[in-house]
Amino acid sequence: MSKEFYTEKDIEDLVRRGVLSLEVNDDCVLTDLAYEKANRLGMKLIRSKAENPPGAPVRPYLSEKLAARPGMPAAVPPTPAAPGAQPDLTGRIRSAVLAKLGTQVDAAMLDSIINRVLKSTGLK
Repeated sequence: MSKEFYTEKDIEDLVRRGVLSLEVNDDCVLTDLAYEKANRLGMKLIRSKAENPPGAPVRPYLSEKLAARPGMPAAVPPTPAAPGAQPDLTGRIRSAVLAKLGTQVDAAMLDSIINRVLKSTGLK
Protein backbone atom coordinates (compact mmCIF):
# COMPACT_ATOMS: atom_id res chain seq x y z
CA MET A 1 0.00 0.00 0.00
CA SER A 2 1.37 3.44 -0.86
CA LYS A 3 1.80 6.26 1.61
CA GLU A 4 -0.16 9.50 1.46
CA PHE A 5 1.82 12.65 2.16
CA TYR A 6 0.10 15.83 3.33
CA THR A 7 1.64 19.29 3.04
CA GLU A 8 0.63 22.56 4.64
CA LYS A 9 -1.45 23.38 1.53
CA ASP A 10 -3.23 20.02 1.71
CA ILE A 11 -4.24 20.69 5.32
CA GLU A 12 -5.57 24.15 4.41
CA ASP A 13 -7.62 22.60 1.59
CA LEU A 14 -9.03 19.89 3.87
CA VAL A 15 -10.09 22.42 6.53
CA ARG A 16 -11.59 24.68 3.85
CA ARG A 17 -13.70 21.70 2.69
CA GLY A 18 -14.87 21.06 6.26
CA VAL A 19 -12.65 18.10 7.15
CA LEU A 20 -11.78 18.67 10.81
CA SER A 21 -10.00 15.41 11.62
CA LEU A 22 -7.40 13.24 9.96
CA GLU A 23 -6.18 9.78 10.88
CA VAL A 24 -2.38 9.74 10.96
CA ASN A 25 -0.86 6.26 10.72
CA ASP A 26 1.96 4.44 8.94
CA ASP A 27 0.33 5.12 5.56
CA CYS A 28 -0.48 8.79 6.20
CA VAL A 29 2.45 11.17 6.69
CA LEU A 30 2.37 14.91 7.48
CA THR A 31 5.24 17.28 6.81
CA ASP A 32 6.43 19.42 9.72
CA LEU A 33 4.62 22.46 8.31
CA ALA A 34 1.43 20.42 7.75
CA TYR A 35 1.54 19.26 11.36
CA GLU A 36 1.90 22.86 12.60
CA LYS A 37 -0.83 24.11 10.24
CA ALA A 38 -3.24 21.40 11.43
CA ASN A 39 -2.64 22.45 15.05
CA ARG A 40 -3.12 26.14 14.21
CA LEU A 41 -6.35 25.50 12.31
CA GLY A 42 -7.74 23.23 15.02
CA MET A 43 -7.71 20.05 12.95
CA LYS A 44 -7.79 16.97 15.14
CA LEU A 45 -5.05 14.49 14.27
CA ILE A 46 -6.06 10.96 15.26
CA ARG A 47 -3.15 8.59 15.91
CA SER A 48 -2.99 4.90 16.66
CA LYS A 49 0.52 5.25 18.12
CA ALA A 50 2.12 7.52 20.73
CA GLU A 51 1.92 11.23 19.98
CA ASN A 52 5.27 12.56 18.79
CA PRO A 53 5.40 15.51 16.44
CA PRO A 54 7.40 14.91 13.26
CA GLY A 55 11.12 15.23 13.72
CA ALA A 56 10.85 14.99 17.52
CA PRO A 57 13.05 12.14 18.74
CA VAL A 58 12.06 10.27 21.85
CA ARG A 59 14.46 11.34 24.59
CA PRO A 60 13.42 9.75 27.88
CA TYR A 61 16.77 10.64 29.44
CA LEU A 62 15.74 14.31 29.54
CA SER A 63 12.91 13.59 31.96
CA GLU A 64 14.85 11.17 34.15
CA LYS A 65 16.67 12.42 37.22
CA LEU A 66 20.41 11.90 36.80
CA ALA A 67 20.81 10.57 40.33
CA ALA A 68 18.35 7.78 39.51
CA ARG A 69 20.59 6.47 36.73
CA PRO A 70 23.26 4.06 37.99
CA GLY A 71 26.82 4.84 37.10
CA MET A 72 26.23 8.52 36.32
CA PRO A 73 27.79 11.16 38.57
CA ALA A 74 25.57 13.76 40.18
CA ALA A 75 25.80 17.31 38.89
CA VAL A 76 28.17 19.60 40.72
CA PRO A 77 26.82 23.04 41.66
CA PRO A 78 28.63 26.01 40.11
CA THR A 79 31.60 27.46 41.93
CA PRO A 80 30.72 30.94 43.21
CA ALA A 81 32.90 33.79 42.01
CA ALA A 82 34.93 35.85 44.44
CA PRO A 83 32.97 38.79 45.91
CA GLY A 84 32.99 41.71 43.49
CA ALA A 85 34.50 39.65 40.67
CA GLN A 86 32.70 39.15 37.37
CA PRO A 87 32.38 35.41 36.68
CA ASP A 88 33.95 34.28 33.42
CA LEU A 89 31.78 33.35 30.46
CA THR A 90 32.21 29.61 31.10
CA GLY A 91 31.00 30.05 34.66
CA ARG A 92 28.02 32.17 33.64
CA ILE A 93 26.93 29.68 31.00
CA ARG A 94 27.43 26.77 33.40
CA SER A 95 25.40 28.53 36.10
CA ALA A 96 22.56 29.30 33.67
CA VAL A 97 22.38 25.72 32.39
CA LEU A 98 22.46 24.26 35.90
CA ALA A 99 19.77 26.71 37.01
CA LYS A 100 17.53 25.51 34.16
CA LEU A 101 18.29 21.77 34.22
CA GLY A 102 19.53 21.15 37.76
CA THR A 103 20.63 17.58 38.45
CA GLN A 104 19.77 16.35 34.96
CA VAL A 105 23.21 17.51 33.79
CA ASP A 106 26.51 15.67 34.04
CA ALA A 107 28.91 18.42 35.14
CA ALA A 108 31.95 17.04 33.30
CA MET A 109 30.01 16.72 30.05
CA LEU A 110 28.57 20.22 30.47
CA ASP A 111 32.05 21.71 30.94
CA SER A 112 33.32 19.83 27.89
CA ILE A 113 30.43 21.11 25.74
CA ILE A 114 30.83 24.69 26.93
CA ASN A 115 34.59 24.66 26.25
CA ARG A 116 34.10 23.13 22.78
CA VAL A 117 31.46 25.69 21.81
CA LEU A 118 33.49 28.63 23.13
CA LYS A 119 36.58 27.42 21.25
CA SER A 120 34.64 26.94 18.01
CA THR A 121 33.22 30.46 18.24
CA GLY A 122 36.65 31.94 19.00
CA LEU A 123 35.64 33.19 22.44
CA LYS A 124 38.14 31.05 24.30
